[in-house]
Amino acid sequence: MEDLFLKENIFKILDYLEEGIHIIDKSGKIIYYNKFAQKIDGIDKSSSIGKHLLEIYPSLTHDSSTLLRVMETGKPIFNVEQTFLNYKGKNITTINSSIPIKSKNKILGALEISKDITHVRKMSEKIVDLENELYNNGKENKSAAKGGAKYTFSDIIGESKEMSKLKSYASKAAATDSPVLIYGDTGTGKELFVQAIHNSSLRRYKPFIAQNCAAIPANLLEGILFGTLKGGFTGAENRPGLFELAEGGTLFLDEINSMPLELQSKLLRVLQDWTIRRVGGTKVIDINVRIISATNVPPEEAVNNKQLRRDLYYRLNVINFGIPPLRDRKEDIPILADHFIKKFNKKFNHRTAGVSKDVMKIFYNYKWPGNVRELENLMEGIMSIYDVDLIDRDKLPPKFREENTVSEKDSLPEILEETEKRIITEALIKNQWNITYTAQDLKIPRQTLQYKISKYDLKKQMPENGHIFSLI
Repeated sequence: MEDLFLKENIFKILDYLEEGIHIIDKSGKIIYYNKFAQKIDGIDKSSSIGKHLLEIYPSLTHDSSTLLRVMETGKPIFNVEQTFLNYKGKNITTINSSIPIKSKNKILGALEISKDITHVRKMSEKIVDLENELYNNGKENKSAAKGGAKYTFSDIIGESKEMSKLKSYASKAAATDSPVLIYGDTGTGKELFVQAIHNSSLRRYKPFIAQNCAAIPANLLEGILFGTLKGGFTGAENRPGLFELAEGGTLFLDEINSMPLELQSKLLRVLQDWTIRRVGGTKVIDINVRIISATNVPPEEAVNNKQLRRDLYYRLNVINFGIPPLRDRKEDIPILADHFIKKFNKKFNHRTAGVSKDVMKIFYNYKWPGNVRELENLMEGIMSIYDVDLIDRDKLPPKFREENTVSEKDSLPEILEETEKRIITEALIKNQWNITYTAQDLKIPRQTLQYKISKYDLKKQMPENGHIFSLI
């Protein structure tokens, strides 16, 4: 009685899951479907229970069905993509994990967990098809190239010392063909720099294609990058990947640290041989593409956390630079605010002249976790509602008004920055300003230490004994 009660409750719980659950017996007949599986497959439980799997899914075979394969092999299959026609004739793509059900080494059936990615696959294929149409199958097209990358260095707003130095460095990078790795917090404008590099390079009339590696499921990303061959897997069509579409131009891989490590190893081979193979194909395709990649965490941190392969990091990190967050270049805030006011005056047909001194003070005290993008969104939100000559304090959202009630010096981020600055300075003096020894002492990467020294504008200081040491 207790076993029956437990079984009924487990099945009720399974109906709340947003993954399909299938169970078949050793003869291949369906014995259980949860509600989400019924939704994916377009069938009622009453129409399927007791029927053979291939009767319900005529587009599948013993070889292409992951459930039947684990029944034959006795070995589980994890995260396999499968495309099939459901009971209503609709094309469905799922990611399946299938597990044999055993008792005393005898296979009694199989269980499958399915995640529906039909919509994501359609969207990803549409992106590739649109890129293909935009660039006319990779043929040189000046207007198409500009359609992919519209920003230049003149579009990057900022006159601070950090930004001026960065734009100069990036413009020099544009003159080379080497891989570039960019680090910057979300909203700092990484893609603006990437597009500007492309538009200042010899590849500017060739395609510019950007792909966020975190936006696409791992199972689909390989096909999007390298292309697919019809018959390579169930439902696959002949479709070029982004490497082929970017031929002669630039491929920007954002959040590269989100790419699965297995796929990173394939990308490493591309960077070594400059050839690709479509998924399911054997033909080797030569490519000529410049790779620019970006992370939103320090690259060394991504390597140490096993998010980025060390050997791939060395290949991508030929030229590298970090884009400082807005809180570290506050002298650019007035210029950026003025730029966005002019932009949204034009959009909303307003005549706003600027922001009040009180508002600018609030802007200087605010930490801008969303960086330049947050400032732009804030200005758009205010100007979409208010048509005023001057934006004053009462037009700001509550969190900005409340932020200014606390002294910046009393805020936790400020205290942490001051503490970090003091610890680094003391460690540098202790190690006679030797960067390598100081980095080891602090247990941080050398490159991170150099970034902190630049960030805090640390200068060589005289220790208590009166000697000044050289920077090694």
